[in-house]
Amino acid sequence: MTILGFNKTEQVWVFIILSVLSVTVAVNMRVALRKSRDVQRKADIRSISDALLHYQSEFGFFPLSSSDGDILACKGEVGEDGILEFRACKWGWEELRDIFDESYPPYLKRIPSDPSHDAGARYRYISNGSRFQVYASLEGVDEPEYSEKILLRNLNCGDKICNFGLSFGDTPLDKSIEEYENEMRAKEIEILKKKGLYHE
Repeated sequence: MTILGFNKTEQVWVFIILSVLSVTVAVNMRVALRKSRDVQRKADIRSISDALLHYQSEFGFFPLSSSDGDILACKGEVGEDGILEFRACKWGWEELRDIFDESYPPYLKRIPSDPSHDAGARYRYISNGSRFQVYASLEGVDEPEYSEKILLRNLNCGDKICNFGLSFGDTPLDKSIEEYENEMRAKEIEILKKKGLYHE
């Protein structure tokens, strides 16, 4: 018996070929979607970094970070002392704008969120006001920006572990800002001691 002019053996081969093609297309589609999400993550982190540099050039400091990695730059309530308290900006929709003047154009049209935020992934921001680090978790370990050193820091990017990031100046991404600044102070003290200019 033949179907569409194919005998039984030909039908089996057509089925095998179509199955292989279907699997190949499905695998390539998954890889393409993963790469697309990682491209978006890298672009978002660059946009956030650029916006933070503009913010710093306006105010002379970077927004502080919350304990869970949010940017503290959105208008909150005015405290009893009359000072504006900043609240965490929401990833995905709020603007990182001039905090004192609502009419000032925003540094970002919106603070981006991880393309997989519905699945629990998110960006992470760390700052002490003079330095910042901003992180994401790339899905592709073959991405050139993927960093094992950042991964070893074990920072949470939502329900993922951060493995990519950007920072201000020479601030390393594989250690905390506090740790780095302590190392820098220790080096400065050593230099001053060698010159005889440091006395405890």
